[in-house]
Amino acid sequence: MVRAVANGHGELISLRIDPAVVDPADVTLLADLVVAAVNEAQRNARGLAEDRMKSITGGLQFSGLPGA
Repeated sequence: MVRAVANGHGELISLRIDPAVVDPADVTLLADLVVAAVNEAQRNARGLAEDRMKSITGGLQFSGLPGA
């Protein structure tokens, strides 16, 4: 289908579109698939960044930082 990869900063790194999902008569579906893939990639990247931060800080939360 459509696969997007983002880094921990939420920046899109790559986008792969399976030619089987490309239907010139239904560009709206392709656009929806791209949006969904990018959103999922960004959520996953944020989650990995948060997990990495928790492992570095031992789970401590600091006032004023996201998630604190």
